[in-house]
Amino acid sequence: MLENIFTLLMLVMLQAVLGFDNLLYISLESKKAPENQQKSVRKKGILIAIALRIVLLFVLVSVIDFFQEPFSFLTAEIKDIAKFAFNGHSLIVLAGGGFIIYTAIKEIWHMISLKDLDHDIEAGDNKNVKSASAVITSIVIMNLVFSFDSILAAIGLTSDIENSTTAFIIMAIAIVCSGLLMLLLADKISVFLAKNRMYEVLGLFILFIVGIMLVTEGGHLAHLELFGNHIVPMSKTTFYFVLFVLVVVDVVQGRYQKKLLAEQQKGK
Repeated sequence: MLENIFTLLMLVMLQAVLGFDNLLYISLESKKAPENQQKSVRKKGILIAIALRIVLLFVLVSVIDFFQEPFSFLTAEIKDIAKFAFNGHSLIVLAGGGFIIYTAIKEIWHMISLKDLDHDIEAGDNKNVKSASAVITSIVIMNLVFSFDSILAAIGLTSDIENSTTAFIIMAIAIVCSGLLMLLLADKISVFLAKNRMYEVLGLFILFIVGIMLVTEGGHLAHLELFGNHIVPMSKTTFYFVLFVLVVVDVVQGRYQKKLLAEQQKGK
Protein backbone atom coordinates (compact mmCIF):
# COMPACT_ATOMS: atom_id res chain seq x y z
CA MET A 1 0.00 0.00 0.00
CA LEU A 2 2.74 2.47 0.99
CA GLU A 3 4.70 1.51 -2.12
CA ASN A 4 1.67 2.31 -4.30
CA ILE A 5 1.20 5.71 -2.59
CA PHE A 6 4.89 6.52 -3.12
CA THR A 7 4.59 5.54 -6.80
CA LEU A 8 1.52 7.77 -7.14
CA LEU A 9 3.37 10.75 -5.63
CA MET A 10 6.32 10.15 -7.96
CA LEU A 11 3.97 10.04 -10.96
CA VAL A 12 2.21 13.28 -9.96
CA MET A 13 5.60 15.01 -9.60
CA LEU A 14 6.72 13.60 -12.96
CA GLN A 15 3.54 14.78 -14.69
CA ALA A 16 3.90 18.23 -13.10
CA VAL A 17 7.53 18.68 -14.18
CA LEU A 18 6.95 17.39 -17.71
CA GLY A 19 3.77 19.45 -17.99
CA PHE A 20 5.45 22.87 -17.77
CA ASP A 21 6.04 23.23 -21.51
CA ASN A 22 2.49 22.02 -22.13
CA LEU A 23 1.15 24.69 -19.77
CA LEU A 24 3.14 27.38 -21.56
CA TYR A 25 1.73 26.27 -24.93
CA ILE A 26 -1.83 26.34 -23.56
CA SER A 27 -1.35 29.89 -22.22
CA LEU A 28 0.07 31.21 -25.50
CA GLU A 29 -2.36 29.35 -27.78
CA SER A 30 -5.46 30.40 -25.80
CA LYS A 31 -4.65 34.06 -26.56
CA LYS A 32 -5.66 33.40 -30.18
CA ALA A 33 -9.27 32.83 -29.10
CA PRO A 34 -11.72 35.75 -28.69
CA GLU A 35 -10.83 37.57 -25.46
CA ASN A 36 -14.14 36.86 -23.73
CA GLN A 37 -13.75 33.11 -24.39
CA GLN A 38 -10.07 32.58 -23.52
CA LYS A 39 -10.66 31.43 -19.94
CA SER A 40 -13.34 28.89 -20.92
CA VAL A 41 -11.17 27.72 -23.85
CA ARG A 42 -8.32 26.87 -21.47
CA LYS A 43 -10.66 25.01 -19.11
CA LYS A 44 -12.46 23.06 -21.83
CA GLY A 45 -9.19 22.22 -23.60
CA ILE A 46 -7.55 20.89 -20.44
CA LEU A 47 -10.65 18.95 -19.30
CA ILE A 48 -11.06 17.28 -22.70
CA ALA A 49 -7.33 16.56 -22.75
CA ILE A 50 -7.51 14.88 -19.31
CA ALA A 51 -10.25 12.53 -20.54
CA LEU A 52 -8.34 11.78 -23.76
CA ARG A 53 -5.12 11.22 -21.79
CA ILE A 54 -6.83 8.43 -19.85
CA VAL A 55 -8.09 6.96 -23.13
CA LEU A 56 -4.54 7.24 -24.52
CA LEU A 57 -3.21 5.54 -21.40
CA PHE A 58 -5.61 2.64 -21.90
CA VAL A 59 -4.65 2.37 -25.59
CA LEU A 60 -0.91 2.47 -24.86
CA VAL A 61 -1.19 -0.16 -22.15
CA SER A 62 -3.08 -2.39 -24.58
CA VAL A 63 -0.98 -1.90 -27.72
CA ILE A 64 2.34 -0.52 -26.48
CA ASP A 65 4.32 -2.94 -28.64
CA PHE A 66 2.72 -1.48 -31.79
CA PHE A 67 4.09 1.98 -30.97
CA GLN A 68 7.58 0.67 -30.19
CA GLU A 69 8.09 -1.77 -33.06
CA PRO A 70 9.52 -0.14 -36.23
CA PHE A 71 7.32 -0.11 -39.34
CA SER A 72 8.87 -2.24 -42.07
CA PHE A 73 7.85 0.23 -44.81
CA LEU A 74 9.54 3.08 -42.88
CA THR A 75 12.80 1.26 -42.26
CA ALA A 76 15.60 1.90 -44.73
CA GLU A 77 19.26 2.72 -45.18
CA ILE A 78 20.53 5.19 -47.76
CA LYS A 79 24.23 4.52 -48.17
CA ASP A 80 26.48 7.13 -46.50
CA ILE A 81 23.53 9.52 -46.12
CA ALA A 82 20.80 8.30 -43.80
CA LYS A 83 19.53 5.33 -41.85
CA PHE A 84 16.19 5.13 -40.02
CA ALA A 85 13.55 2.83 -38.54
CA PHE A 86 10.45 4.86 -37.71
CA ASN A 87 7.85 3.55 -35.27
CA GLY A 88 4.54 4.99 -34.05
CA HIS A 89 6.13 6.69 -31.03
CA SER A 90 8.83 8.44 -33.08
CA LEU A 91 6.35 9.68 -35.71
CA ILE A 92 4.06 11.24 -33.09
CA VAL A 93 6.94 12.95 -31.28
CA LEU A 94 8.51 14.20 -34.54
CA ALA A 95 5.19 15.58 -35.81
CA GLY A 96 4.53 17.34 -32.50
CA GLY A 97 8.03 18.81 -32.35
CA GLY A 98 7.88 19.99 -35.96
CA PHE A 99 4.52 21.66 -35.41
CA ILE A 100 5.74 23.47 -32.26
CA ILE A 101 8.86 24.74 -34.08
CA TYR A 102 6.68 25.98 -36.96
CA THR A 103 4.26 27.70 -34.56
CA ALA A 104 7.05 29.38 -32.56
CA ILE A 105 8.87 30.64 -35.68
CA LYS A 106 5.61 31.90 -37.21
CA GLU A 107 4.67 33.84 -34.06
CA ILE A 108 8.18 35.26 -33.58
CA TRP A 109 8.25 36.36 -37.24
CA HIS A 110 4.84 37.99 -36.81
CA MET A 111 6.20 39.96 -33.82
CA ILE A 112 9.20 41.38 -35.69
CA SER A 113 7.69 41.82 -39.15
CA LEU A 114 7.00 45.45 -40.05
CA LYS A 115 4.63 44.37 -42.83
CA ASP A 116 2.50 42.47 -40.33
CA LEU A 117 2.59 45.51 -38.02
CA ASP A 118 1.18 47.77 -40.75
CA HIS A 119 -1.44 45.15 -41.60
CA ASP A 120 -2.43 44.83 -37.92
CA ILE A 121 -2.91 48.59 -37.62
CA GLU A 122 -5.22 48.55 -40.65
CA ALA A 123 -7.07 45.34 -39.74
CA GLY A 124 -7.27 45.90 -35.98
CA ASP A 125 -6.51 43.29 -33.32
CA ASN A 126 -8.48 40.46 -34.93
CA LYS A 127 -5.83 39.30 -37.41
CA ASN A 128 -4.66 36.36 -35.31
CA VAL A 129 -8.00 35.56 -33.67
CA LYS A 130 -9.16 31.97 -34.18
CA SER A 131 -12.46 30.38 -33.26
CA ALA A 132 -12.75 28.91 -29.76
CA SER A 133 -13.26 25.38 -31.14
CA ALA A 134 -10.10 25.67 -33.29
CA VAL A 135 -8.02 26.75 -30.28
CA ILE A 136 -9.48 23.98 -28.11
CA THR A 137 -8.63 21.43 -30.82
CA SER A 138 -5.03 22.71 -30.98
CA ILE A 139 -4.69 22.57 -27.18
CA VAL A 140 -6.08 19.02 -27.00
CA ILE A 141 -3.88 17.69 -29.83
CA MET A 142 -0.68 19.21 -28.44
CA ASN A 143 -1.63 18.10 -24.93
CA LEU A 144 -1.76 14.52 -26.20
CA VAL A 145 1.62 14.91 -27.94
CA PHE A 146 3.19 16.29 -24.77
CA SER A 147 1.60 13.57 -22.65
CA PHE A 148 2.81 10.68 -24.82
CA ASP A 149 6.27 10.49 -23.24
CA SER A 150 5.01 11.13 -19.72
CA ILE A 151 2.50 8.27 -20.05
CA LEU A 152 5.22 5.92 -21.31
CA ALA A 153 7.40 6.99 -18.38
CA ALA A 154 4.45 6.33 -16.04
CA ILE A 155 4.04 2.84 -17.51
CA GLY A 156 7.72 2.23 -16.83
CA LEU A 157 7.44 3.44 -13.22
CA THR A 158 4.46 1.16 -12.55
CA SER A 159 5.93 -1.90 -14.30
CA ASP A 160 6.83 -3.45 -10.91
CA ILE A 161 3.18 -3.42 -9.77
CA GLU A 162 1.88 -6.95 -10.33
CA ASN A 163 -1.81 -6.05 -10.49
CA SER A 164 -2.35 -4.34 -13.85
CA THR A 165 -5.69 -2.84 -12.73
CA THR A 166 -4.02 -1.20 -9.72
CA ALA A 167 -1.25 0.16 -11.96
CA PHE A 168 -3.80 1.61 -14.38
CA ILE A 169 -5.78 3.27 -11.54
CA ILE A 170 -2.59 4.82 -10.10
CA MET A 171 -1.59 6.21 -13.50
CA ALA A 172 -5.12 7.52 -14.13
CA ILE A 173 -5.17 9.31 -10.75
CA ALA A 174 -1.77 10.88 -11.52
CA ILE A 175 -3.05 12.12 -14.90
CA VAL A 176 -6.17 13.65 -13.31
CA CYS A 177 -4.11 15.33 -10.55
CA SER A 178 -1.65 16.83 -13.06
CA GLY A 179 -4.56 17.98 -15.23
CA LEU A 180 -6.23 19.72 -12.29
CA LEU A 181 -2.91 21.39 -11.46
CA MET A 182 -2.71 22.70 -15.03
CA LEU A 183 -6.30 23.89 -14.69
CA LEU A 184 -5.34 25.93 -11.62
CA LEU A 185 -2.15 27.41 -13.10
CA ALA A 186 -3.23 28.06 -16.72
CA ASP A 187 -5.22 31.22 -15.91
CA LYS A 188 -2.47 32.62 -13.67
CA ILE A 189 0.22 32.15 -16.32
CA SER A 190 -2.05 33.67 -18.99
CA VAL A 191 -2.77 36.71 -16.79
CA PHE A 192 0.95 37.13 -16.10
CA LEU A 193 1.77 37.04 -19.82
CA ALA A 194 -1.04 39.51 -20.55
CA LYS A 195 0.36 41.98 -17.99
CA ASN A 196 3.96 41.39 -19.05
CA ARG A 197 3.78 41.05 -22.83
CA MET A 198 7.57 41.26 -23.19
CA TYR A 199 7.76 37.75 -21.73
CA GLU A 200 5.78 36.40 -24.69
CA VAL A 201 9.00 36.42 -26.74
CA LEU A 202 10.74 34.45 -24.00
CA GLY A 203 7.84 32.00 -23.94
CA LEU A 204 7.98 31.50 -27.72
CA PHE A 205 11.72 30.84 -27.64
CA ILE A 206 11.17 28.31 -24.86
CA LEU A 207 8.56 26.61 -27.05
CA PHE A 208 11.08 26.64 -29.91
CA ILE A 209 13.60 24.81 -27.69
CA VAL A 210 10.84 22.37 -26.67
CA GLY A 211 10.20 21.67 -30.37
CA ILE A 212 13.90 20.99 -30.95
CA MET A 213 13.95 18.67 -27.93
CA LEU A 214 10.97 16.72 -29.29
CA VAL A 215 12.46 16.50 -32.80
CA THR A 216 15.79 15.17 -31.49
CA GLU A 217 13.94 12.71 -29.27
CA GLY A 218 11.83 11.55 -32.22
CA GLY A 219 14.95 11.12 -34.34
CA HIS A 220 16.57 9.07 -31.57
CA LEU A 221 13.47 6.88 -31.23
CA ALA A 222 13.59 6.30 -34.99
CA HIS A 223 17.28 5.30 -34.72
CA LEU A 224 17.97 8.06 -37.22
CA GLU A 225 21.50 8.47 -38.52
CA LEU A 226 22.58 11.31 -40.82
CA PHE A 227 25.94 10.96 -42.58
CA GLY A 228 26.96 8.32 -40.05
CA ASN A 229 26.03 10.42 -37.00
CA HIS A 230 23.36 9.22 -34.56
CA ILE A 231 20.68 11.73 -33.59
CA VAL A 232 21.07 12.17 -29.84
CA PRO A 233 18.05 13.41 -27.82
CA MET A 234 18.36 16.62 -25.84
CA SER A 235 18.44 15.68 -22.16
CA LYS A 236 16.02 17.23 -19.67
CA THR A 237 19.05 18.62 -17.78
CA THR A 238 20.21 20.46 -20.92
CA PHE A 239 16.68 21.72 -21.56
CA TYR A 240 16.30 23.18 -18.06
CA PHE A 241 19.80 24.70 -18.24
CA VAL A 242 18.93 26.42 -21.54
CA LEU A 243 15.63 27.54 -19.99
CA PHE A 244 17.53 29.02 -17.02
CA VAL A 245 19.97 30.85 -19.33
CA LEU A 246 17.10 32.29 -21.43
CA VAL A 247 15.33 33.60 -18.31
CA VAL A 248 18.54 35.12 -16.89
CA VAL A 249 19.39 36.81 -20.22
CA ASP A 250 15.83 38.20 -20.45
CA VAL A 251 15.94 39.58 -16.89
CA VAL A 252 19.42 41.13 -17.35
CA GLN A 253 18.45 42.65 -20.70
CA GLY A 254 15.26 44.11 -19.20
CA ARG A 255 17.13 45.76 -16.33
CA TYR A 256 19.83 47.05 -18.66
CA GLN A 257 17.19 48.67 -20.90
CA LYS A 258 15.65 50.36 -17.85
CA LYS A 259 19.09 51.67 -16.88
CA LEU A 260 19.66 53.07 -20.39
CA LEU A 261 16.24 54.76 -20.34
CA ALA A 262 17.00 56.29 -16.94
CA GLU A 263 20.34 57.63 -18.21
CA GLN A 264 18.65 59.11 -21.30
CA GLN A 265 16.06 60.88 -19.11
CA LYS A 266 18.81 62.32 -16.89
CA GLY A 267 20.65 63.53 -20.00
CA LYS A 268 17.58 65.48 -21.07
